[in-house]
Amino acid sequence: MSHLSWLESGVVGLLQGVAELFPVSSLGHSVLLPAVVGGAWQHDLDVRAPESPYLAYIVGLHVATAIALIIYFWRDWVRIVRGLVRSIARRRIDTADERLAWLLVLGTIPVGVVGLLAEHAFRTTLARPVPTAVFLVVNGFVLLGIEHFRGGQPADEEYVDERVSGAESDRRLAGLPTTQAVAIGAAQILALAPGLSRSGVTTAAGLSARLSREDAARFAFLLATPVILAAGVLKLGDLAGPLGDGIRPQVLFGSVLSGVGAYVSVRFLTRYFASRSMRPFGAYCVAAGAACLVWFAVR
Repeated sequence: MSHLSWLESGVVGLLQGVAELFPVSSLGHSVLLPAVVGGAWQHDLDVRAPESPYLAYIVGLHVATAIALIIYFWRDWVRIVRGLVRSIARRRIDTADERLAWLLVLGTIPVGVVGLLAEHAFRTTLARPVPTAVFLVVNGFVLLGIEHFRGGQPADEEYVDERVSGAESDRRLAGLPTTQAVAIGAAQILALAPGLSRSGVTTAAGLSARLSREDAARFAFLLATPVILAAGVLKLGDLAGPLGDGIRPQVLFGSVLSGVGAYVSVRFLTRYFASRSMRPFGAYCVAAGAACLVWFAVR
């Protein structure tokens, strides 16, 4: 029988929901936290174990995270899905919503293909504490580096209605060249390595393509939603089978916390990234990753 305590499920669930959207790597933290705590946590929460219930659990939590993103961006997803359906029915692309829908489809294909083919290799090879801590440091330097080369950007603290701001941002994103949109989406492949953040590398790729902070973060969240949802749905079958025996109530508990954490995080981050940099997150990743490496060396 699998084992997952209520405390473990609650902490990991909340951590997953928050860290998935902050540019600090949720999978990296899910690997490092048990290794740092040690004891039963390290035994129970091992993503590298054969047929790991913990891996199924944390990936299954992605469903709750994706639902939170869909709820927050529901107006945008209604427009985008309608645009995609219209475009397919008419066999042409006429509007910004239709073009953005196809950019999101094309942008998620690379990570979807690589994830299906190489997820096991990434997990068994890289999901160990030391490589994960190294990748977390690398993630920090990526965030700091893109901010350094991007340079300062004037802050705009004036409040704008989210519905108006979102529609305007989507129109700007619809104007992205297809190759740039696919390249930004493909950056999510890097996040298959624990310690590299999906939202961090995707937002950094958007900034390198000269998107504004608001548009880069928004595109990163929109691109992440179908990928996160698909990854979680694929693991739900595992949790419904033997891997979920004895831990399904804890899975539900962790999922609720994950969804709440994700909703609060995306609400905060969409406003934060409109006018502020990723430097604090970059500094945190470098410091946390380095501290973990020191801890593993002296323990």
